[in-house]
Amino acid sequence: MVNQRKDISLVIPVKDEEANVEFLALEIEKVFEDSSREWECIWVDDGSTDATRNKLRAICQAESHHRFISLEENAGQSAALFAGFRESLGNVIATIDGDGQNDPADIPALAEAVLSGECDMANGYRANRKDSLWKKFCSRIGNGVRNYVTGIKIRDVGCSTRAFRRECVIFFPAFKGMHRFIPTIAGIQGFVLREYPVNHRPRRAGTSKYTALNRAFVGFLDCLGIRWLKNRNFRYRVSKISGNDQRCEND
Repeated sequence: MVNQRKDISLVIPVKDEEANVEFLALEIEKVFEDSSREWECIWVDDGSTDATRNKLRAICQAESHHRFISLEENAGQSAALFAGFRESLGNVIATIDGDGQNDPADIPALAEAVLSGECDMANGYRANRKDSLWKKFCSRIGNGVRNYVTGIKIRDVGCSTRAFRRECVIFFPAFKGMHRFIPTIAGIQGFVLREYPVNHRPRRAGTSKYTALNRAFVGFLDCLGIRWLKNRNFRYRVSKISGNDQRCEND
């Protein structure tokens, strides 16, 4: 049986989130309960060592809209997202984190902005962020540095709540840290970006896998790499394709 294209694919990377995935899955099902759009939710287990994988298996067995991928070992959030993007069937791909801080209720509106042609990528920004003052401060500094070095201004690069055309994916280079530059890369490639306020919530359970210090230096090096890609970027338009392919226009 050939898999059918969906309207929306929601991709969620998770690592040791056994206390959050079931509640988040129920929220997602409630959000899309009355939707006329064809949708799927793809969970990517990034080498969890707790019961996350077993819980995802139970979620997918109980509800056909859910699927999950298990990576053999922890490869990082960028790799997990990349795997989910490649597995997705949606014309629009959306993302949230698996810790429950991103609200899935924001996804339908962002996806509709893309499906309607309003933009190529609808990027959320956390209007009322539920994090510590230290995290907020570090995020503000990180956003400022990324925007200055790359030359692409994004209000909240670190917000994982977003939706974008699947055509964007082929332009995402595969490197550790890619997930922090998704809207920046889309902007470099000329895709139309729009930013929308989204809900942000305190973490329900578990602990964060990141600290400000363990990504600051690497993040700066990544910024330099993205700046290099921007400076070396090229674009082109095809005026005509000739040949026997049925897709060619008649002369």
